Amino acid sequence: MSGQQTMVSTPTSARRMPADHAIHQVAEGRHRLPRVFGTPALVMLGLGVMIGAGIFGLSGRQAATNAGPAVIVSFAIAALVCLLAAFSFAELSSTIPAAGSVYTFSYVAIGEIGAWLVGWALILELLVAAALVARFWATYLLATLDGFGVAVPTWVAEHAQADQGVNWVAFATVLALGLLVATGTKLSARVLIVVVIAKVAVILFVIAVGTAYVKADHYTPFVPEHVQAADASKSVLETMLGSSGSFGWLGVFSAAAVVAFAYIGFDLIATAAEDAKEPRRSIPRSIFISLLIVTVLYIAMAAVMVGLRPYSELASGAPVSDALAAAGVDWAADVVNVGAVLALTTVILVVLIAQSRVLFAMGRDGLLPAPLGRINHSFTAPTSAAAVACIAAAVLALYPKLVNLEELLVIGALFSFLFCSLAVMVLRYTQPDLERGFRAPLVPLLPLLSTLATLWLMLNLTVPTWRNFAIWMAIGLLFYVIYGRRHSIVAQAVRAFEWGDAGAVPPRRSDDGRGGKYHGTHRK
Repeated sequence: MSGQQTMVSTPTSARRMPADHAIHQVAEGRHRLPRVFGTPALVMLGLGVMIGAGIFGLSGRQAATNAGPAVIVSFAIAALVCLLAAFSFAELSSTIPAAGSVYTFSYVAIGEIGAWLVGWALILELLVAAALVARFWATYLLATLDGFGVAVPTWVAEHAQADQGVNWVAFATVLALGLLVATGTKLSARVLIVVVIAKVAVILFVIAVGTAYVKADHYTPFVPEHVQAADASKSVLETMLGSSGSFGWLGVFSAAAVVAFAYIGFDLIATAAEDAKEPRRSIPRSIFISLLIVTVLYIAMAAVMVGLRPYSELASGAPVSDALAAAGVDWAADVVNVGAVLALTTVILVVLIAQSRVLFAMGRDGLLPAPLGRINHSFTAPTSAAAVACIAAAVLALYPKLVNLEELLVIGALFSFLFCSLAVMVLRYTQPDLERGFRAPLVPLLPLLSTLATLWLMLNLTVPTWRNFAIWMAIGLLFYVIYGRRHSIVAQAVRAFEWGDAGAVPPRRSDDGRGGKYHGTHRK
């Protein structure tokens, strides 16, 4: 803008939160999160959510229905796309170490509407993830109890299925873990570290044992011939190409788009930037360390699994333990089930933590109701945000056909990847002097490659997934127009102050958790 212009005339698209204001909320605001996570704990946070349904169930189903033994390649492709995105997440989280991850990054770099869109997509991703994983958790719990000869009442078994029925076991599980998140970060962090160590030990043990029973014949054909299926749910790419079905290289890429769900977690480390000690260094380190560890574990487990059993027989609810049982290693199958219960427990826990941080950031900024943006100082946690995240996920976990919405959490995550790459390029151009604890190499080339790779995976998601995602985003825009646009703290500054020139930025507010008041203007 040029000349004297009142804030109220500033278009919504131009409402950007200054980086120093986002950091000010963390450093000086009353409603800020305590710094309790060091690098080891942040790595555990990433491993806690990434090692879960992908390693114990998703890989087997994708091998059976989409990629065959080449599901190993699908995991490698998804890992490469996530690595490209990780550079952007590392730079932005070390530059703007505040709760909210890509939502906050987008608010600073792109503007309020972009921030709202990506925040709304993150809410969808994390909501579906917590509820869906809870349903798988219930299934593995029954398998574990059965393996140890523990009788389960029929009415419990009927309400603990992943793909059918009202799952009351999943509902109760989410509520219990949500209570842990709502009552304190320190306690949930301690529980997380212990369980993550245990489940990694189980996975390494299973890989070592399973390797001895692998049969080379099960790896052929490595990329099964493409099978046409007129009634299959087509991906956007298949619709464009006029083809549908399973297997072949299209199936490998379709599986890669779905198993990207398995790597969702490295990005969630960024949502805990406000909880982190020395976030400018610890967040980037934790992102790359956790992504590297998980990539090795996923590819190794996928290689063992498809070697244990023909890929066509891996579509069961518990493919890893069933494959070991089919190979005659029943006792190892019981160990897998124990590991799966531990793994999925930490996934739910971390996803609820991340969801509460996104809601907290959006509430503190006024885009969602103000109570979500307050810290309960008795528990040093965003209790209201955690409670809302928990209750919403628990209710969704009751939905019998939730498994059919699995791709929604993938498209939500990939959508945030796009905004993260864009935010890196924008901030490098508009604010090159910002302090950056980590600088992504080859900018803008690397973020552009990340954008193209992410779009490619998104095109491999089904048309119904895109339709449902569009409906969700439309609902979000309606809510923004009705509530968020009028109540955002930036909107309050726009209405209350005049901008002297393009260099003027919204003034800081005293963070009292009730919307606060701005005090004076300042310039870059």
